[in-house]
Amino acid sequence: MKWPVLHYGSVPHFDPDRWDFEVRGLVEEPLKLSWAEFNTLPRITVTRDFHCVTRWSRFDNRWEGVAFREILRRVRLKPGAAFVLVHAEQGFTANVPLADLDRDDVLFATHHDGVPLTLDHGYPLRLVVPHLYAWKSVKWALALEFLDHDQPASGSRTDITCMATPGKNSATPRTEND
Repeated sequence: MKWPVLHYGSVPHFDPDRWDFEVRGLVEEPLKLSWAEFNTLPRITVTRDFHCVTRWSRFDNRWEGVAFREILRRVRLKPGAAFVLVHAEQGFTANVPLADLDRDDVLFATHHDGVPLTLDHGYPLRLVVPHLYAWKSVKWALALEFLDHDQPASGSRTDITCMATPGKNSATPRTEND
C-alpha cells in the first residue's frame, strides 16, 4: 500500500561519506556517528500504525532501525533533560517531550516493510514516534538536542505547543511566561 508524501522543503541529496548523526545538549557523552558507524548499532523491528494529522492512517507498518533508547544509553542524560529538539535536513526541527521518545517502540528507522526507506519518506534516517502524529516522525534526521525546556520548532507558531497525539485535542496555548 502506498502512503502520502508530505514534507517541508525539497527532498535532500544523501551522501553517505558526508552524512553524520549528532547528539548534543544536556548529555554526559556527546555523540557523533558517521553513516557507517550508525549502521553498526544494534537494530530493532517494530510493527505499528502510522497516523497523519491530515486525516490518513496506514496500519501495521514494519519499521526497522536503531532504538531511541539505544542512543540514550550511549549519551547518558544530564539531570534536567526533559525535551528534545530533533534537527533534520534543510534546517527543519521538531520539538518532542523526552517522555514521548523514551519508549520501547520509538526508533530511528532506515527500513519500512522490509525495504530501505525511499528518499521521499526520509531515507537515510527517519525518527518514528508511532503514538504521535507523523509530523513528529521527522524525516532526514541529523541530530538530537536535549534541553531542559520546550523550544518552538521550525515553522511552529510561538503561541501554540502541539503534542501531536492522535485522537486528542493536542494544541495548548502557551502563556507569556513559556
